[in-house]
Parts: sequence; structure tokens; C-alpha cells
Amino acid sequence: QVQLLESGGGLLQAGGSLRLSCAASGNIFSLNDMGWYRQAPGKQREFVAVITSGGSTNYADSVKGRFTISRDNAKNTVYLQMNSLKPEDTAVYYCNAVINRLLSWGQGTQVTVSS
Repeated sequence: QVQLLESGGGLLQAGGSLRLSCAASGNIFSLNDMGWYRQAPGKQREFVAVITSGGSTNYADSVKGRFTISRDNAKNTVYLQMNSLKPEDTAVYYCNAVINRLLSWGQGTQVTVSS
């Protein structure tokens, strides 16, 4: 089996910064696209950012210019640097990745941004 382990969530004030991490582990033969989604209370899960194995990135318009996705291939880890956080960024953030040609999901980490 493979798994994605997320960390870095927390509670902070608007305007602050937070860095999320997600490490893939297990019997990994290939690790391709890695990304982040989020789900706010009462809302559907939405796309946040994605990064390919080659480093190409794409962002949701709502986070563009504030969030940065990156990866460390040696550590099988994807990061999400979140700056200028807003209360509307409050959500459970989920990591996903294409591992061994299959899409996998983490369990999520809570990010709460207060006014």
C-alpha cells in the first residue's frame, strides 16, 4: 500500500502564512502529479493547486498570487505555501497524488483562519 501523510494545518489570523506538507510513502514506483484540494464546511471539495513531476504548476483563481505549490522529489513530498490568508481560506486541505499510476488522497488537514 501507499499513503499520503499531511501536516502543517492549524489556526491563525487573517494575513498570516502557513506551510502545508504532504509526503507519499510506501511501495512507490512512480510519483507523477501532486496537488491540493480543499473543502469548506457545507461546500464541495474544490481544486487549489497542482504540480507535475517536471515542476509545471496550475492554481485556482482564488489562490493565485497568494499560494505556492512546490515539491521535493527526493522526499516524495509536496508543499503548499499559503500567504496572505483570508477567513474564506478556512477549510480542510487534502493532498492528492498520482502514485503508481493511481490517484491517491490524504486524510486532510484543517486550516482555520480567523478575522
